[in-house]
Amino acid sequence: MTGTWGVAAGIIGSILGAAALLGSGLFAARATRAAARTTAEATRAQALAAAEPAQRAADLASFREIRDEMKFKIEKQDERIDQLGSLVLAYSVTVDRLIHRMRHRGITPDPTDFHDQVREHMRTR
Repeated sequence: MTGTWGVAAGIIGSILGAAALLGSGLFAARATRAAARTTAEATRAQALAAAEPAQRAADLASFREIRDEMKFKIEKQDERIDQLGSLVLAYSVTVDRLIHRMRHRGITPDPTDFHDQVREHMRTR
């Protein structure tokens, strides 16, 4: 019986050795895949970190361009508003002089000649 148990022990030992070898191969394969994933993530993170200063510089240049364009537009609008304000004041003075002349000569303007906003303005002066 010793011979049979010796053969059986040899077969079982061989099977256990093969299973251990297969298990260690699977473990090594899993570890290699995990290491490859980690390396890929590190490479991607490094590329993003390297690209960030260039992206920030591009963003800053775009921001400055937009800011300068908006500043120019605002300055132009301020000039236009000032011009329109001066024009409205000039019209107001002219109309006031004409009304004064009319009244001096005994001509009274018809109340319907005045726009509602003008009438309200004249009331608040």
